[in-house]
Amino acid sequence: MRAVVLEKPGPVDQLRMKVLPVPEPEPGWVRIKVEAFGLNRSELHTRLGLAEGVTFPRVLGIEATGTVDADPDGVLPLGQQVVTMVGGMGRTFDGGYAEYTVVPRSQAVPFTSQLPWETVGALPETLQTAYGSLTIGLGLRASQSLLIRGGTSALGLATTALAKDMGATVFATTRGPDRLRVLADHGVDHPLVDDGTVAPLVREILPEGVDAGLELVGTPTLPDTLAATRSQGTVCFTGMLSNQWTVPDFYPIEYLPRGVRLSAYAGATAELPAEVLQHYLDRIASGEFSAGPVHVYPLDRIRDAHRDMEEGRHTGKLVVRL
Repeated sequence: MRAVVLEKPGPVDQLRMKVLPVPEPEPGWVRIKVEAFGLNRSELHTRLGLAEGVTFPRVLGIEATGTVDADPDGVLPLGQQVVTMVGGMGRTFDGGYAEYTVVPRSQAVPFTSQLPWETVGALPETLQTAYGSLTIGLGLRASQSLLIRGGTSALGLATTALAKDMGATVFATTRGPDRLRVLADHGVDHPLVDDGTVAPLVREILPEGVDAGLELVGTPTLPDTLAATRSQGTVCFTGMLSNQWTVPDFYPIEYLPRGVRLSAYAGATAELPAEVLQHYLDRIASGEFSAGPVHVYPLDRIRDAHRDMEEGRHTGKLVVRL
């Protein structure tokens, strides 16, 4: 099979197309014939040498979409459509940047859809993280207000769609004034240009602050996101678009505004139930829901895709279609 192997951390030329043996699943694991996979910042962090616990060489990819090709235990039928994500993919074992991947069966989420593979391939990790951030990280409820820091990222757009579907009022930020229209067209109620300080803009609209904040940029903007959130509100730290995720000399009493709660979310496959995945696939098929634009690459352009992700050239999700 063809697979993209990261020999060692470094620039995009460390991503090498190789021919590897098709992997054999052990009992409790399944093999997936990969039809599409999305790109994620996690894989960029691994390529840049910022991830911990990764051994090299490694087939990257924390998600994949395709069909069951082998199940030694005979639990999942061959040809069953599945998505898979996280749980060590592309970090402690080889991931989705390949024509075949093997994962624990518990990490294969079944679905049925006639949507194009690239459409489905854009969803697994993004939908799982958005859904988990809103439900587990924030406990967002209908009629509440939400600030999304990093709104034009694939995750930001997907979270906007889910939050609007829940009945929330959404504020979302972008560093580029030319991208305000993207946010508005995607349903954001209050698009904001982010110059590093948006809390005053938020409080001009909601003097008490938003009920919830989703931090996707990282620690540089976290204090301002906390400042934009009302007392008894919650901020969830989920993303690190800035590649900065630690707070030096963290002193909680000084750092956290009085009464504002800070949580964090890092996902697991089980936190995207099959019925939730199927619900949103069906709504995409009916035209009732969109997680945002998708930009598609062939496997042999993986370096171009990684370069575009690193430089932020596109709004929405980058997907490789095999």
